[in-house]
Amino acid sequence: MTSKKPTAAKSQRRRARELALQGLYQWLIAGGDAGAIDAQLREHEGYAKCDSVHFDALLRGSIEQAAVLDAALAKHVDRKTTELSPVEHGVLMIGAYELAHCLDIPYKVAINEAVELAKSFGGTDGHKYVNGVLDKVAADLRPAEVKASRAQASS
Repeated sequence: MTSKKPTAAKSQRRRARELALQGLYQWLIAGGDAGAIDAQLREHEGYAKCDSVHFDALLRGSIEQAAVLDAALAKHVDRKTTELSPVEHGVLMIGAYELAHCLDIPYKVAINEAVELAKSFGGTDGHKYVNGVLDKVAADLRPAEVKASRAQASS
């Protein structure tokens, strides 16, 4: 899985998300042990430039919380999560994980980062799907933050 377009300098967290997506893609396609996938990705040339703590949280957290994340996503997707493309599924899992567990990241940032992953690695309009689903998941997982943001935007 490679990015479709070169990007400017990437933040350490963006690199962490990209590597975590690669690991989730592998896990969704072939299964396997999270520890083995983690070890393999640590050998990746870009690993040294990523936020390793965030990478660990995203990869291991998304795999460990897969059923919970899929349940949160299932309310807002138009098919079973197992029928989504593995890239979109992985991106949605990362976005949902950040919304649920990374409260230091504003919900709009978590959604935007997932959209950027989908633009780089996913299908042509997959980013629009990811945006719509995660916007609804954010309203479920962070209702006060979403409500406050929407109230501020409408005033």
